[in-house]
Amino acid sequence: MTFSAAQIALLIQGKVEGDATVSVASFGKIEEAKSGQLAFLANPKYEDYLYTTEASIIIINESQELKKPIPATLIRVPNAYSAFATLLSKYQEFATQQLQGVQEPSYISKTTSMGSNVFIGAFVYTGENVKIGNNVKIFPQVFIGNNVTIGDNTILHPGVKVYHECVVGKNVTVHSGTVIGGDGFGFAPQADGSFQKVPQIGNVIVEDGVEIGANTTIDRATIGSTVIKAGAKLDNLIQIAHNVEVGSNTVIAAQTGVSGSTKIGKNVMIGGQAGIVGHITIADGSKINAQSGVSKAIKTPGTAVTGSPAYDYTSALRAQAVSRNLPEMEKRLKELEAKIKELEAKLS
Repeated sequence: MTFSAAQIALLIQGKVEGDATVSVASFGKIEEAKSGQLAFLANPKYEDYLYTTEASIIIINESQELKKPIPATLIRVPNAYSAFATLLSKYQEFATQQLQGVQEPSYISKTTSMGSNVFIGAFVYTGENVKIGNNVKIFPQVFIGNNVTIGDNTILHPGVKVYHECVVGKNVTVHSGTVIGGDGFGFAPQADGSFQKVPQIGNVIVEDGVEIGANTTIDRATIGSTVIKAGAKLDNLIQIAHNVEVGSNTVIAAQTGVSGSTKIGKNVMIGGQAGIVGHITIADGSKINAQSGVSKAIKTPGTAVTGSPAYDYTSALRAQAVSRNLPEMEKRLKELEAKIKELEAKLS
């Protein structure tokens, strides 16, 4: 597929500087791009490559000042990074729209209903009463259990498992190996020291516009629903336990674990390898630093925490500054003790 600078500018609402008819067929990093490729510049750190790259088209910020002439065609936009992301999304959407039909071998139950322009890859299994919306793309080896609903324009990448009764909304992307709706970790201690399994009879609801990374697990609720709200973005290798709620437009980085029944607000940012205990609330707009251990509720919106157990981020920075000065403080303390002893000796 090839696109001209004029076509690309129309897609990202940019302004062309140079030859609007020049075309590209692929993408490249600005430091490595060749003729026939498109690149972008958003980070000033890479500005020098703007004058040496062989890219045919470059997307740059409206505010970017040029130090010397550039042979490439430029497309100026308010935000080059966002515009490039939009372009990649359009490109991916165009490519996936070409996929349609059901590959063999697959098992599609007679009670499964499908919308238009659906793609079902080989070795897909759908259970009874599954509902699949329009333009859904389901890649090979996906399992979809009984009574599952998949909304319009959703993409399930290879090896995704969606257990029975779960609901996946519109415009959702789920990457390979993710399990939605596995049993929550519920076991009742018995008098003899053993554990009796507590049946997990709820489900998982993934709302519209969510993206879930590879090998993430989202457990079904014991009763009710585990909910990932609209626009949330989950990285790879995340564990979301039963009855958790993740707020809208919240982002969670890899290897984070969220324990059961915790309620995370909207627009929260959680760094990698963070651990959050169960049955607490995290206020809207909170920021949890990487590797933090959150052991109690965060009640004030916009709070930033770090450490294990996690506490106020600013206080943590002050504590770190003090700890770095401890050797010098110890030396001064010993000097003061020596002077006090000298004074005591003189007074006696």
